[in-house]
Amino acid sequence: MLALRILELKDFTAKLFLGETFHRFSFVEASFTTFITHTLDGLLQKEFFDSEDCPDRTYCYWEDVKPQCYSIIKGKKSPLRFKIVFQLAPENVKKLLEQSHLSMQPEDVFGLYLNCQFNGEHLLCTTGTSVRIFTLDKTLDRTWDDMIKRFFKQQGLLFEEV
Repeated sequence: MLALRILELKDFTAKLFLGETFHRFSFVEASFTTFITHTLDGLLQKEFFDSEDCPDRTYCYWEDVKPQCYSIIKGKKSPLRFKIVFQLAPENVKKLLEQSHLSMQPEDVFGLYLNCQFNGEHLLCTTGTSVRIFTLDKTLDRTWDDMIKRFFKQQGLLFEEV
């Protein structure tokens, strides 16, 4: 697990809520506390879709719900707190495993997570992994942590490890 404190809150939140930086991450869940607490679940409801239009994934993408999330927090006052849980999209898990030459199969990975948590002052991003098989090998954890650090640097997101 990796914990990164975001150093430029305004820049990060602009890229999060207004930019395309996190668009292709799967959106798992979020909660936003303003004058009330809003909770969203990113689980796709398959019965909502016509069979030919039904996405072949479990969660929606961040780009699908970002406008609703932004509408909750925009205004003169900052939210008291928020938490957003992202998951690396399944097609990107497969790419990560292939590019990193890991022996694990994509179906063995339940999820590679990125949690973004704002407490009213600081924004902390933490990583996590969940696999469907028992393993003592932490290579996937380190690979995911390294990928997130590279991704943040490529996107110009300033952070410090805590």
